[in-house]
Amino acid sequence: MSLEEKVGQLFVTRFSSRADALAKIRKYRVGGLIYFPGNFGAPAKTAAQSNALQKASKIPLLLGVDEEQGIVSRTPFITGFPGNMALGATGSPADARAAAQVTGTELRAVGINLDYAPDADVNVDPRNPVIGLRSFGAEPGLVSKLTAGAVDGYQAAGVAAAAKHFPGHGDTATDSHTGLPVIKHTRPMWERLDAPPFRAAIGAGVDMVMTAHIVVPKLDGSGDPSTLSRNVLVKLLRGALGYKGVITTDSLEMAGVREKYGDAAVPVRALEAGADQLLMPPSLPRAYRAVLAAVRSGKIPEKRLDGSVTRILQLKQRRGLFQDTAADPAKAGAVIGTSAHKAIARQVAEHAVTLVRNDRNVLPLKGKKVAVTGPAGGTLRAALRRNGITVTSPGSADVTVLTTLNAGGATAAKVRALGSKPVVVAALGRPYDLNSAKGAEGALATYSSSAVSVNALGRVLSGAVKPTGRLPVPAAGEQVGHGLGYR
Repeated sequence: MSLEEKVGQLFVTRFSSRADALAKIRKYRVGGLIYFPGNFGAPAKTAAQSNALQKASKIPLLLGVDEEQGIVSRTPFITGFPGNMALGATGSPADARAAAQVTGTELRAVGINLDYAPDADVNVDPRNPVIGLRSFGAEPGLVSKLTAGAVDGYQAAGVAAAAKHFPGHGDTATDSHTGLPVIKHTRPMWERLDAPPFRAAIGAGVDMVMTAHIVVPKLDGSGDPSTLSRNVLVKLLRGALGYKGVITTDSLEMAGVREKYGDAAVPVRALEAGADQLLMPPSLPRAYRAVLAAVRSGKIPEKRLDGSVTRILQLKQRRGLFQDTAADPAKAGAVIGTSAHKAIARQVAEHAVTLVRNDRNVLPLKGKKVAVTGPAGGTLRAALRRNGITVTSPGSADVTVLTTLNAGGATAAKVRALGSKPVVVAALGRPYDLNSAKGAEGALATYSSSAVSVNALGRVLSGAVKPTGRLPVPAAGEQVGHGLGYR
């Protein structure tokens, strides 16, 4: 390989059109491209596009996407699953594996061979603006076993998985897309809280680990984000955790990694820190030229470059990309959204619904007249009717179901406004809404406002399905693991 080809392998970049992608392949020999919603057509068209991009590249491409499911979903036609926190509520590595394998199978059908998932962060700060529902939960053991299950599922489908965001992005109230979070964990705290899910991912054979644009002063006192920290990437990830696979940066477009250094310096510093893959530089030409110049000058030894390129090529080999990269456009549509895949999504959504409070056995709703108010109300009303519940106006109802979607402290006022009749609060987003639902007789969490989750809620409220979920984070005065059933 030429030096230019080696440098190109480090980059995974956005593309605005097929022509733009082909130009980047031709000019910069990029190692991969990342899909966003605007890059997708129908499944057959997407598969054909992926094939055309692969055909244009001398070395097989990593074609990636950020498809976590839940609140981070980039693939318009994918079978929809609730996100990670819902999987945390199931407590089931088998459910995590099944959801990931369905997702991976559908991605591979359109030629995508890399998913920047799962999120392995332990969400211990309820205020976290960037992780939240993307996390499996607040307890390291729970997050670890589900992370391993998800990694296994993606990679069983032939799609590379990327555990993120190392060394752990769960204890912050700052969004690294817009600022640089500082996490004050000591090394022992990190070992106990943040490291276990990444150890589990590595134990499951994860193909990639993604870095975090966060500062952890007790792990590296330089003030540099972890993406640019040799202490974090080499001493901890490679050394303490023994990781031998590809280290990818998080998006280099994000503010958290751009605050301290210029856009040309950041990719060079990331490589010096131990990263292998450079994801979405804000200017590919500038980043490419900077890395090429750094290698030519000896600032980055070519031997160091060869190590990263070797790891990237080995990943491509493991995923079978040198043998066969082609998707089948004629069959792609038949793989996606099958009845079997939708049944798995329904099952996961049902397993996740968590009954947190049931005063005076207000639930199930069988035999009662019910009013519904709040987000996704139309979907829930239809689901209740399908399950034999009489849905009526608030004035005629025996019980009102109030749905919330990240309402926070406003939940209490919403409950009070409904008057003296029994109220059941269903948190469709972050379960922390239930912290302010003290006046409600019933409280549940679905962790997702998607149709599959709201329909599952309807089945649980009606009594057609018994609730089995357990809180993956503390909420409503209850601890991780709390969950009620029906008598």
